[in-house]
Amino acid sequence: MSEKKAPEPATLLILGASGDLAARLLMPGLGGLLSIEPPRRVQLIGAGVEEYTDAEWKARVKTSFDSVHASGPAVDALLESTTYITADVTGADGLRGLLEACDAPPSIYFALPPAITEKACAALREVDLPEGTALALEKPFGTDLASAKKLNREVLKLVHEDQVHRVDHFLGRSTVLNLLGLRFANRLIEPMLNNQHVESIEIVYDEELGLENRARYYDHAGAMVDMIQSHLLQVMAVLTMNAPATLGAADLRDEKELVLRATHVWDDDAVANSRRARYGKGEVDGRTLPAYVDEDGVDASLETETLAEVVVEVANWRWAGVPILLRSGKALASRRREIVITFRPPTHVPKEFVGGGTPDRLRIAISPDEMSLELNVNGPGDSYDLSRASLHADFGAADLTAYGEVLEGILDDDPTLSVRGDSAEEGWRIVAPVVKAWKSGEVAIDEYPAGSAGPTSWPAGVHQNEPAVRAREGAKLAHRED
Repeated sequence: MSEKKAPEPATLLILGASGDLAARLLMPGLGGLLSIEPPRRVQLIGAGVEEYTDAEWKARVKTSFDSVHASGPAVDALLESTTYITADVTGADGLRGLLEACDAPPSIYFALPPAITEKACAALREVDLPEGTALALEKPFGTDLASAKKLNREVLKLVHEDQVHRVDHFLGRSTVLNLLGLRFANRLIEPMLNNQHVESIEIVYDEELGLENRARYYDHAGAMVDMIQSHLLQVMAVLTMNAPATLGAADLRDEKELVLRATHVWDDDAVANSRRARYGKGEVDGRTLPAYVDEDGVDASLETETLAEVVVEVANWRWAGVPILLRSGKALASRRREIVITFRPPTHVPKEFVGGGTPDRLRIAISPDEMSLELNVNGPGDSYDLSRASLHADFGAADLTAYGEVLEGILDDDPTLSVRGDSAEEGWRIVAPVVKAWKSGEVAIDEYPAGSAGPTSWPAGVHQNEPAVRAREGAKLAHRED
C-alpha cells in the first residue's frame, strides 16, 4: 500500500468555541487527528461572545489536547498559532471579520444551540464565503420537519450539499465499516438478515449518566430528539440497508436514505407503539441523583422524557413485518449500547432434545465495537441437553475518537459520515406521529427510579408487540392460502 499523502493545510473555525462541546469533544478529537500520520497543518480559530486572552485560549486548547495525550509537530504548530476572536456570530460584521482571519477556505463548525445556528446561517448570506467553505452543523438539525426543511433551504443557499456536514458522531467511520464488514463480507450472516429469518431487532442506548448540567439543551430535546430521531435511526439505516455499490459517500448515503424513506411507526399507531418516562430520585453507581424535575434548569411543565421507546418498521421487501425497537434513556442501572437481532425459532427441533427454547441472537455492541452470536448447542454430560453458547469477537479499535473521525471527514471534504439533507428530514418525519401523540397527552409520561432498569410496567424488548406481529403473519398466511 502506498503512503498516504499529507492533506492540504486547512482552517477550522469553531463558532461557540467556549462551550462544553468544543472543550470536551471537538478539540480532543482534533488533537488526536493531529497526532497521527501523515501530519497535517490546521489553523484553529475559536469564536464566541465570551472573552479570552491569547494565553487563556491557548491554555484551554492545550488542556483539551492533553486529555487525549495529543502530541507531535502538528499539535505544537497549532498550539502556537491558534487564536480566539470575540465576535457576535449571529451578525454579518462579526462573521466577516472571522472569515478574514482564515488562512484557507474554512470549515465552519457550529458548536451552538439550534436557534443560534439558524441565526448564524442567515447572517452568512450577507457575507461572501470563500470558495470551498464547508459547514458543519450539530444535531438536532431543526426542531421538527418544517424547520428542518427550512434550514436545509437556507444552508443550500450558502454552499453545495456535499459541503454540508450534518454531524452524527454516534456513527464514526470505524463503527460504520465494522457493521458493513460484518454484514456484507460474511456469507453466513448476510442471507439471514431479512424478514424470513429475523423475528425482531432492538437498537438500545442506555446510559448511567443523568442530566449532567445540560438542562438548557436537553430539557427542550429529551431522549426522543437527542438520541432516537438522530443517532438511532442512523444506526438502523446502516444495519438494514442493502449493500451499496461502493463505500463512497454517494452510494452509502443513497442506500441509507432508501431505508429511512421506507420507515414508519409500527402499524402507524404511535400511541400503542411508543413509551416515555423520566427518572425520579435514586442512586446510580453509588451516586445519588435528584428526580429529573428537581434538576437545576428543568421546567417540569415541559414533561421532558429521559427514557423513550418507539417501535418502527422498515416497510420494504427485506424487512416488512419485523418490529424494530429504538430505545434510549438516562440514569439507568447499567450502560447498554447494542444492537440485538433475534432470529426466528427453527422450524423443527426433534422432541428428544431438552432445552434449546431460547432463540438465536446476534448482539453487536457499539463503543467499544464487538459482537457475540448466541446459539443453542449440546452441552456437557447428557448430549440430549441443549444449552447456550456465545461466540465472541472484538472489532478492530479505531485510531481516532468518533469526533476525530468526524473532523477528519470535514477537513478532507469527505461527506461520507455526514447525514444528508433529505435523510435529516426523514428522521423528523418518522418520529412526528410520536411527538404529536406525546404533546397531546395520548401517551402518559411514566416515572422510574434513577438506577433502575426503567418503569416496571414496561415489557422487555419488543415482546409487547407479539400479538400484532402474529396477527400480521396470520393475515399474510391467509392471503397466500387464498
